[in-house]
Amino acid sequence: MQVASYLKLSVVVAVATIALKAGAWWLTGSVGLLSDALESLVNLAGASFALAMVTLAAQPADDEHPYGHHKAEYFSSGFEGVLILVAALAIIASAVDRLISPQPLEQLGIGLALSLVATALNGALAWAMLRKAREARSMALEGDARHLFTDVWTSIGVVAGLVAVHFSGWLWLDPVIAIAVALNIGREAIGLISRSVQGLMDHALEPEVIASIQATLAEFAHDTIRFDHVTTRRAGARRFVDLHMHMPADWSLRRAAALRTSVEQALMSAVPGLRATIQLLPADVEAHFDDPKDLL
Repeated sequence: MQVASYLKLSVVVAVATIALKAGAWWLTGSVGLLSDALESLVNLAGASFALAMVTLAAQPADDEHPYGHHKAEYFSSGFEGVLILVAALAIIASAVDRLISPQPLEQLGIGLALSLVATALNGALAWAMLRKAREARSMALEGDARHLFTDVWTSIGVVAGLVAVHFSGWLWLDPVIAIAVALNIGREAIGLISRSVQGLMDHALEPEVIASIQATLAEFAHDTIRFDHVTTRRAGARRFVDLHMHMPADWSLRRAAALRTSVEQALMSAVPGLRATIQLLPADVEAHFDDPKDLL
């Protein structure tokens, strides 16, 4: 199943869980269950936007975007983070109002059953989506999956808290649970926004991927061949590495190009999704960056 298919399924599940959790809130009057339903509404908006961004990211490069549209996925993650943060603030507002004016809860048994069914749906989907996100290196799918996992833990916490309310009679515990839920999803929102910003700022590849690149280059290096100025970045599912390859000045262009091709193929085999740009230089020539005159 493709990334877009998982996101379409996420939209369908979000609609189903909204119906279940809204029903649970309607039956019980619990502000904790209301907070859970609001988060599922954010799931729907986030999954819909993620689907649009993944579709855009899959478009081929064009004249205006010669490096492709891969970074569109980061907008999805950041947008979902903002939505979660707004939902957290709305939950806190509702919880504070209920804390000031407590209300009895009704039909907890049916309400909690509906919530648990929705939680099971979200949990199964989130697990499958996170596996696919790691396989496809999709930031949009990972963001949606992590949000769903947050929703799962939120629902479990709400259910456990309402069971405690039922047996203790402490009505104030319901809004307190809602506030705890809001703080938890707010933390997740900040994390999503942070990862989105890092991606848009051309963050370097993961340390283990860089180590794999260095190990591959070491297989080709010897007394007459060396590599330097190795820089990496990530754009959505695509990975990039730029570097200089120094070789003897008396080599023919054909021989130098053949070696470069071998290095590029080895790098792309070692790191799936990698695009390598290698500049050929004579062994006695150095390239210098960050010269003051280049920054004007």
